[in-house]
Amino acid sequence: MTLPKDSAPALRVETALVTSGRDTVAQKGFVNPPVVRGSTVLYPTAEDLHAHRGEFQYGRHGTPTTKALREALQTLEGPRCAGVGLAPSGVSAITTALLAVLKAGDHLLVCDNAYRPTRLFCDGMLKRYGIETSYFDPLIGDGITAHLRPNTRAVMVEAPGSQSFEMPDIPAIAAAAHARDILVLDDNTWATPLFHRSLDQGVDISIQAATKYIGGHSDIMFGTIAANETAWPLVADGIRQLGVCAGPDDVFLALRGLRTLAVRLAHHQRAGLEMARWLAARPEVAEVRHPGLETSPGHAIWKRDFTGASGLFSIVLRPAPQAAVDALLDTVKLFGMGYSWGGFESLVIPFDCTSYRTATRWAPGGPTLRLHIGLEDLDDLKADFARGLDAFNAARGPAK
Repeated sequence: MTLPKDSAPALRVETALVTSGRDTVAQKGFVNPPVVRGSTVLYPTAEDLHAHRGEFQYGRHGTPTTKALREALQTLEGPRCAGVGLAPSGVSAITTALLAVLKAGDHLLVCDNAYRPTRLFCDGMLKRYGIETSYFDPLIGDGITAHLRPNTRAVMVEAPGSQSFEMPDIPAIAAAAHARDILVLDDNTWATPLFHRSLDQGVDISIQAATKYIGGHSDIMFGTIAANETAWPLVADGIRQLGVCAGPDDVFLALRGLRTLAVRLAHHQRAGLEMARWLAARPEVAEVRHPGLETSPGHAIWKRDFTGASGLFSIVLRPAPQAAVDALLDTVKLFGMGYSWGGFESLVIPFDCTSYRTATRWAPGGPTLRLHIGLEDLDDLKADFARGLDAFNAARGPAK
């Protein structure tokens, strides 16, 4: 039986992930809530209809299924979370949050390592709506003050960037922004609130592509928008006016994934760090970009602000022709080639930020690969990637 909130003892996050949002009385004893597929909610009397009286008024605004997930996510986001909105994809969560807080004539600052679809939206639709976006070095810290303008309305960060993995100093950026009543948004997909409660560090809106670790099984498209008391009214109003809602089956699958998030991320963290250290010792690898590694430039910030790391990182290979990189990609079998990450499977993709970095120069010194370390046996993954590196060496030819 669910304890009343005012009498429930404080729970550690692993326990809260399993118990939050569960109401076995309302769910007729079942552990999981039902998948409610519905639009129309009927009112028993005309008086109830006129007063919009009832826990649920219309399917787009919420159902018992979405209520359970939102309550669980709000617990995960921490005590500074005033509400959580649900979106049908990670990109939708980003665009909805930005549209909710910006208007024509505003200026937006975005870190240069942001997710590329974020940049495309800022340089496309936001520009057409009369909102100017400029980009800043993600390592700038409180130096961001020099980029703030009288019409700067919001700053968006991504910690770390999901390709190049620079680690911005969020508390410093937030302090500088809040001194001028500017909102701060964070794409917190890499760590999730399990390992990084960005709302606790001054962020006003924390966004996740829940397609990744929240879902955890590569079978949903989903996004979440969590906000503090300052920003939540804007976010909630934006969601309602834009008509943003997530499908009931994806809501159910997101809640299912959330229940095992702590177990899965613990494995992703251990396996990711071990794989990163193994790769750092390989002669074919010039650099491993993983904030959890002691050799990473962002390690000190990660250690201060985060309680863990996920399974996503990137590597810089020694200079080689594209044919050598392709030979590696075509040889590995356990590392699938595909976009997204955060599921149970390991992935690898090549990437190049050169064409779209505008505030900083991207010159890693060799081909770059992004890896997601899944739930497979780590020795099998190492052996698979070693075969790929052998193919890379054979296609690269003798070292010069």
